[in-house]
Amino acid sequence: MADEQKTAKLTFGDTEVDLPLLSPTAGPDVIDIRKLYAQAGVFTYDPGFTSTASCDSTITFIDGNEGQLLHRGYPIDQLAEKSHFLEVCYLLLYGDLPNAAQLEDFEHRVTNHTMLHEQMQNFFRGFRRDAHPMAVMVGVVGAMSAFYHDSTDISDPWQREVASIRLIAKMPTIAAWAYKYHVGQPFVYPRNDLDYASNFLRMCFSVPAEDYVVNPILSRAMDRIFTLHADHEQNASTSTVRLASSSGANPFACIAAGIACLWGPAHGGANQACLEMLREIGTPDQIPKYIERAKDKNDPFRLMGFGHRVYKNHDPRAQVMKQSADEVLDLLGIEDNPTLQTAKELERIALEDDYFREKKLFPNVDFYSGIILDAMGFPQSMFTPIFAVARTVGWISQWKEQISDPQLKIGRPRQLYMGETLRDYTDVENR
Repeated sequence: MADEQKTAKLTFGDTEVDLPLLSPTAGPDVIDIRKLYAQAGVFTYDPGFTSTASCDSTITFIDGNEGQLLHRGYPIDQLAEKSHFLEVCYLLLYGDLPNAAQLEDFEHRVTNHTMLHEQMQNFFRGFRRDAHPMAVMVGVVGAMSAFYHDSTDISDPWQREVASIRLIAKMPTIAAWAYKYHVGQPFVYPRNDLDYASNFLRMCFSVPAEDYVVNPILSRAMDRIFTLHADHEQNASTSTVRLASSSGANPFACIAAGIACLWGPAHGGANQACLEMLREIGTPDQIPKYIERAKDKNDPFRLMGFGHRVYKNHDPRAQVMKQSADEVLDLLGIEDNPTLQTAKELERIALEDDYFREKKLFPNVDFYSGIILDAMGFPQSMFTPIFAVARTVGWISQWKEQISDPQLKIGRPRQLYMGETLRDYTDVENR
């Protein structure tokens, strides 16, 4: 917790300011600059907020140097190995792992709220047939506030709870229907006898003309993808959700804002970029040429899916995802798929090459997740919507935490203004 006795001294010109130094339970100390402008008349400048803590949180912690990701204190590799997605959802939402009765109740509530309001089908059909699934998801999730009026009052704890369950439960249905609409197939309704991941796969790949049985290996792989993407601290989309919610916007609008931010190729599109790179390489015999290009500082080519902005050691999610990738590729086979053959060979070379080891360019979670989703039969346009399904619980957990914060203020960043100073208006005939 914060230790108000510790301070940091800031000196510039003839001004000297003592600023509180806050000590977290994990991670570096934080200089509290909330009163800096009032005391000293200056702002700080931090494009991208790379050195700025925008909030305090108890949900997720990342130690990039150690390659550690904790949800409520639990390592992500343990959760991915021993738990499942809805149990992790409960942990993120409520702070502790559930007992058997709590988990059964939570799973029941989510499973029984997966259907969408029937009139929302008309909303889907209002989009062009070739609309990107992410465009559909942004619109449909934002429009949920027009269909579920009884869970938009953020001052009511019960309505916040109802909105949370609805969003977690209905997001797979929204994503699957966006996919079905995109490929011109009929919508498939959810079923209450299936688990979360299996339900999603069935809604994506089943058709009325024949029965569809979900393979347990594919279901487990999808569940891991959801689990490994559930939350990732104050990333761009999570910060967007928090900023939107600081204005008092309803939860559906806030999550739609998060989806819109996730759509950016620098955020949620990394696994798609990785797959596009693999297809550019083409076949395993071309890999050495691209490896040399990646090592050439004068060549703009970069190997996608290796290394991470936050993790300076290894991505703790990647090893778990690699296991799923191996299982899925063993099940579906890669002999006739040059992209998957290339991926496996590139992974082998990268893990053995001294250059990659020295630069700590290990395959990350995006490298493996794109391979898995491609092998399952998902088009690249569905990669980011699946990411959105997984990240919804993280966004909601962060949203609920912020709404309950007594220190909540509307987000209002300041700026370093570099434009014109005061000028007098000149009439058009005199310009």
